[in-house]
Amino acid sequence: MFEHLTGGRLPQSLFIGVPIAPIRSQRYVQLNSKKTIVSLVASTSDPFAATASSSTDDNFGVFKLNYDVRNEDQRLLQKLWKTTIRVAISGAAGNISNHLLFMLASGGVFGMDQPISFQLLGSQESQRKLEGVAMELEDSLYPLLREVRIGTDPYTLFKNADWVILLGAHPRTPGITRAELLDINGQIFREQGRALDAVAARDCKVLVVGNPCNTNALICMENAPRLPRRNFHALTRLDENRAKCQLALRARRFYTSLSRVTVWGNHSTTLVPDFLNARIAGEPAMDVIGDDTWFREDFTPTVANRGGAITQLNGRSSAASTAVSIADALKSLVTPTPQGDCFSSAVCTDGNPYGLAEGLIFSMPCRSKGDGQYEIVDDFLIDEWLDEKIMASEAELLKERGCVSHLIPNAPPAACEITQDTMLPGES
Repeated sequence: MFEHLTGGRLPQSLFIGVPIAPIRSQRYVQLNSKKTIVSLVASTSDPFAATASSSTDDNFGVFKLNYDVRNEDQRLLQKLWKTTIRVAISGAAGNISNHLLFMLASGGVFGMDQPISFQLLGSQESQRKLEGVAMELEDSLYPLLREVRIGTDPYTLFKNADWVILLGAHPRTPGITRAELLDINGQIFREQGRALDAVAARDCKVLVVGNPCNTNALICMENAPRLPRRNFHALTRLDENRAKCQLALRARRFYTSLSRVTVWGNHSTTLVPDFLNARIAGEPAMDVIGDDTWFREDFTPTVANRGGAITQLNGRSSAASTAVSIADALKSLVTPTPQGDCFSSAVCTDGNPYGLAEGLIFSMPCRSKGDGQYEIVDDFLIDEWLDEKIMASEAELLKERGCVSHLIPNAPPAACEITQDTMLPGES
């Protein structure tokens, strides 16, 4: 279908409408090097009268979608749908996205009554793969998926986005230092931050996954001053999920018995899975497991090295569990947090209750009312051992901020003091 519409060439932004919305459907096609929009919209005065419109003066094309809403299932027409949300994803042709998109389109994240539109950003090299992803989404016939738009320009694909998930980043290649990776990816996230600032919805929520994700999120946030700083997140939910797995296995309890499990700090080898405040069936995890040596010497390195162990066994990174953790992170913001529980997210430290340096993106325990917002949980106990670990992660993030000061508007120049590779094993 794509070759027929585009003559074998993918335009900078190709839009694919999915013909399942009972009232509205759109197809965006390339005609004579112009992007022409052919839209069929049911009139509000006559629900069965469709009118055609075009973004150009010429109302013609090689493809037009026509259907009569009278042929739709009346039960579907009577369903009350929420307003469609726009979700933009960078690195959308990659392995993580290939898992994530289908979870989002199924309604398992934002809800079974929440229509969704995808705005998928790829690179010039990934265009054909992105076409294939879009075709698979069409073939999956998700009732909630109203539109798929693909392209390579963030200013087009981030336009009016309500949620943005930034997966794309330059991979760590042999010989590249962490400082070099911070600079390379920092330039990518500076440009994406500028695009978000220019065109995204004013209350857009941004989740950064591409590593080093904490500092990438910081750069993105600082270059998007129009968006609220608290709307920027870096993904540490995978670290939390891995911590819950290890606690459940050690306690021989199912993971649903766990609560108040959080991860502090940077998504790096300095991450701090918190066992002091964790609960198993409402009881302190340390009391239930009763092995302080295991907590201090085995638990943390097992969580930190889990990705590397997976990669060593199956020869590829943990894309599927990463996608699940992204879905979990989003659900935590649109679903009320259970009483007394929390979730982990790396968020802006401005005004934080734990005395952390402000102006960082730092993982902390959070809770939400399900409205897309969150608050930092302020009643976690911090003992001397936990405080030492948290301060080490804070120190690393301060050094990372110094390394990218040239990418942050109005930041004073700083020397880059990162000398160690603290990337988590198994991650690119």
